[in-house]
Amino acid sequence: MKKFLYHYRSTIILLVAIVVGSLIGIIFQEKATILRPFGDLFLNLLLVIIVPLIFLTITTAIAKMKQPKRLGKILTAIIGVFIVTSLIAVLVGFASTFFVSLVNPGDTEQIETAFSETSESEEENISILDRTVQLLTVDDFSKLLSRNNIMALLVFSILFGIAMYMSKEKAKPVCDFLIAANDIVGNLLKIIMYYAPIGLGCYFAALVGSLGTDIVAGYLKTFLYYCVVAVGFYVIVYTIYAFWAGGKEGVRKFWKNALPSTVTALATCSSAASIPVNIECTKKMGVPDDIAQTTIPLGTSFHKDGSIIGSVFKIMFLVGLFGTTFTGIGDVLGVLGIALLANLLVTAVPIGGGTISEMLIITMMGYPVAALPILTIIATIIDAPATMLNVVGDTVSSMMVTKIVDGKLEN
Repeated sequence: MKKFLYHYRSTIILLVAIVVGSLIGIIFQEKATILRPFGDLFLNLLLVIIVPLIFLTITTAIAKMKQPKRLGKILTAIIGVFIVTSLIAVLVGFASTFFVSLVNPGDTEQIETAFSETSESEEENISILDRTVQLLTVDDFSKLLSRNNIMALLVFSILFGIAMYMSKEKAKPVCDFLIAANDIVGNLLKIIMYYAPIGLGCYFAALVGSLGTDIVAGYLKTFLYYCVVAVGFYVIVYTIYAFWAGGKEGVRKFWKNALPSTVTALATCSSAASIPVNIECTKKMGVPDDIAQTTIPLGTSFHKDGSIIGSVFKIMFLVGLFGTTFTGIGDVLGVLGIALLANLLVTAVPIGGGTISEMLIITMMGYPVAALPILTIIATIIDAPATMLNVVGDTVSSMMVTKIVDGKLEN
């Protein structure tokens, strides 16, 4: 028993904090929102460390690689795993919604109101190619220091790490400095995590206290059904992935260490804020440092199982609302393609970061811009379970990448 408590003490403390916070939210309801600043403090501490953490972990992981072909092998494995798992996610999302009507027009007065309003969006008249360039690059170095440009930071970090690797011995002073800085940031993260039980407890208290009144019946069905699909995907699909990566031992390691990432994702609703915790959990699963420190940050922007399934739900919600019918396999493939493409335009920011993605869905499906509030509501109510899948999907993907690159997980 003592050994169990020793190994799981951090997880137990976090769970107790979450339960206590949830009970406070249930009992005091809206009054519990007074605790939100304490939860925001924890979230802000995590978010402020994101930019240096991503830059340092990726650049040092690349620069420290002693085998010339290892970087290319890791990146190739990451791309392959992300593509396959994303395709599986979009297929599961479509299969789970194709025969289910998510819309009951009689209970969705907010939808009718949304279409009676007009909205101007001249700034949205930008081509998909231009949007992609804006997300992958910035026009000023200072903009890389903002977490709103995570994807551009990832691209820069990879290129900087490769450049250091190419410079070899000449880059050693810079590499040593960045490795030391990375160690400092790691210790800073440990300090922040001491506050995690209080921060997450307060965050959940405020969240539970304010939840419920904002969800009308028309959206409640979508939320509950999405939760069922998300839990099923989390338990079944991720267990299969873990088994492929490491057999029974891989499954054991995954379920032993996945909870902290899961709790952090549910509490913060931010893939970016979950990066530090997720990297630590992944390492405990037997994933080497260089793979963990490359896969998790990249996955935060480019690999989002929950958001992909959520995009399918949004599309199918509109399909039911507008009475759209599928006339052939081309329409089905179109929905799947739009859901995948939309998620390439979602950056790793907290709640509300999917506006561009939602506009892409509306534009490519040919629906009026007035439908945007509908998707915004859906995005908000499924944010927590979607983020959970996004984060834990990166965790188990890193295990799969390890299987491809090294043949097995570390002991």
